[in-house]
Amino acid sequence: MIDPRVLRDDPDRVRAAQAKRGLSDEVVDRALAADGARRAAIAEYEAKRSQQKSMGKQVAQAQGEEKQELLARTKELSAEVKAAEAAQGEAEAAWQEALLSIPNLAAEEAPAGGEDDYVVLEHVGTPRDLQAEGITPRDHVELGRMLGAIDLERGAKVSGSRFYFLTGVGAELEFALVNLANATAREHGFTQVVAPSMVKPRAMEGTGFLGQAADDVYRIEGQDMYLVGTSEVPMAAFHSEEILDGASLPLRYAAFSPCFRKEAGSHGTDTRGIIRVHWFDKVEMFVYTTVEESFAEHQRLLDIEKSFLEKLELAYRVIDTAAGDLGLSAQRKFDCEAWIPTQGRYRELTSTSNCTEFQTRRLDTRGRFGQEIRPVATLNGTLCAIPRTIVAILETHQQADGSVRVPEALRPYLGRDVLEPVTA
Repeated sequence: MIDPRVLRDDPDRVRAAQAKRGLSDEVVDRALAADGARRAAIAEYEAKRSQQKSMGKQVAQAQGEEKQELLARTKELSAEVKAAEAAQGEAEAAWQEALLSIPNLAAEEAPAGGEDDYVVLEHVGTPRDLQAEGITPRDHVELGRMLGAIDLERGAKVSGSRFYFLTGVGAELEFALVNLANATAREHGFTQVVAPSMVKPRAMEGTGFLGQAADDVYRIEGQDMYLVGTSEVPMAAFHSEEILDGASLPLRYAAFSPCFRKEAGSHGTDTRGIIRVHWFDKVEMFVYTTVEESFAEHQRLLDIEKSFLEKLELAYRVIDTAAGDLGLSAQRKFDCEAWIPTQGRYRELTSTSNCTEFQTRRLDTRGRFGQEIRPVATLNGTLCAIPRTIVAILETHQQADGSVRVPEALRPYLGRDVLEPVTA
C-alpha cells in the first residue's frame, strides 16, 4: 500500500498519480474521509474507555444508593464502549479497504497513458530479415513440429487450449535456458531458490494480484490457496512479518517456478503457438533493498536482463511502460521486447518493476537501520520466461532447411551447435 502520510500530507500528489494511470481520484477522497472517520471513531472509543475506567474507581469508593446508581450507569457505559469499539473496527476496515485500493504512485519519469503510450528507450541489435537472406520464414509452430520440439495437439488433447508439451530438443532447450539463467544469476550474486507455486491469500493480496489482476488468477476450489502467475508472489512473501537487518541489504534471489495464468481478456489473441499460454516455467529475480537504493537496483536488473538477451543473440528493444499499463504494485516498469521475425514486431520477453515500499507495507516486511525500523523496497525482474524465449530463439536463428543455430552461450548447456529437423 502507499504511505498513509503521503495521502494525508499531499493528497494532490496521489490525485495526480491516479490521473497519470487514467484512474479516477474518487478513491482519494474516499480514503481521506475514511481516515477522518477512523480517527473520530478512535477518539470516541478512547473517551468512552477513559470514562469507564474513571467510573470504575468511583464505584469502588461509593456506598449505598449512590453505588447502585453508578453500577447502573457502568452497565450502560459498558454497552456504549462495546458499540464504540465495534464502530472503530468498522471505520478501520473501511480505511484499510480504501487505502489498499490505491495503486503505487507511478514515477514522475513513467509516461502517462495506457498500453500504447510506452516510450522506446533503445534498440539493441538488428532484426533479422530472413527473406532478404533468401529464407522462407517459418514460425515457431512449424519449426517446433519439424524439430520434434513442441507438441501443441497433444497439449490441447490432454489439458485444453493454450497448453503444450515440450519434447526432445524442446525439453532440452528449456533445461539449457534455465541453467544459463541460473548461471547468469549466480554471476551477479543472486541466491537461487525453487519457490512454491501455491500460496495463501495473504501472499497474493500482499503483492497486489487480487486487485486489478484477480481475473487472471487461478484459485484452488475447496482450499484457501492460489496458483501463482509469477514467483514474485512467493518471494515477496518470503520475508513477510520479518524485520531484516539493514546491513544485510540488498537481498537478491533468483527463483524458479511454474507459473499459471488464466489469460483472461485475451480471447482470440495469440491463439497459435506458445506465445500466450496458461502454464509456463520462469526464472525470476527478486530483490529486497532500501527505497533510496531501489532506483539504481532497478537499472541493475534491467542491465542483467539485457545481457541475457544478448547472450541469446536476440535483437530487442527496451520500453518504459506507461503508467496506465503498470501493475498495481509497480512504481515504474521496463520491458525488453525481442524481435519475432514471422510477426514482424517486437514481443515482450522480460520485464522489471520497482515496487518501492508498496508490497512490504502490505506484507509487514521491514528493515532495522540503527534505531529506526521502516519498510524496505522490493523489485522484481524476469530473467527467462521459457516459452516466449524459445519462440524468439527458434524464429531468430532458423536456417533455410528448418534447422536452428544454437546461440554460442547456450551450447555448453545444450551440447550441440545446431538443432536438426527430425521431420520435413
